[in-house]
Amino acid sequence: MTSKTILITGASSGIGEASACRLAQLGHRVALGARRIDRVQAIAEDIARSGGKAIAIPLDVTSLADMRDFVAQAEAAFGKVDVLVNNAGVMPLALMSDVRVDEWNQMIDVNLRGVLNGVAAVLPTMTERKSGHIINIGSVSSYRVDPTAGVYAATKFAVRAVTEGLRQESRHVRATLISPGLTRTELFDGIAEPGTRAFFKDMLENTSISPQAIAEAIAFAIGQPADVDINELIVRPTTQV
Repeated sequence: MTSKTILITGASSGIGEASACRLAQLGHRVALGARRIDRVQAIAEDIARSGGKAIAIPLDVTSLADMRDFVAQAEAAFGKVDVLVNNAGVMPLALMSDVRVDEWNQMIDVNLRGVLNGVAAVLPTMTERKSGHIINIGSVSSYRVDPTAGVYAATKFAVRAVTEGLRQESRHVRATLISPGLTRTELFDGIAEPGTRAFFKDMLENTSISPQAIAEAIAFAIGQPADVDINELIVRPTTQV
């Protein structure tokens, strides 16, 4: 596998952390972006101690300026960006009737605007040089809507649409949507409503997969020949309906 420069948002835990570690293990250069700079710095140092190449960069994906700076710092350290993994996301699930407007806006800002900011930061140069790969992390909620997940699903349906739009418009830039099912990450800690949080925590104990499973799917998509584009992958536990 040819070594690539890979940028990962939301890299301080869960799928982002697992992906950074796995991709570095495979010989890629990884730039870890997240708001929790102390956490991504520790992960980058662990990768370096294991012989990998990694840098940690503070990042708020809701800021286009932050995203462009993230890309610029990664390019300064490692050269051209080959792959962007738009992984950052939040999931404060609640019934629509609870009218948690601040949480709705947070999901729109992080889950959708964050993805668009990532696309805006890398697509022009990828298009100019006719190579690159944008991987967006969706969800099974990119395909279905469940109670408490109306707004979350709306953002993930939108990410799926953005990814398909990229695929149709781009002849040389690959676009991949990877949609995890129930995965053991900190995402569920963001659910403020106690009953909903307890329900999903119980589900996680009985029906879930590790973030490393999603990291392997990301590595698989990246590892394909340049003329092969893995458009969509749904990765979920065998016991998940």
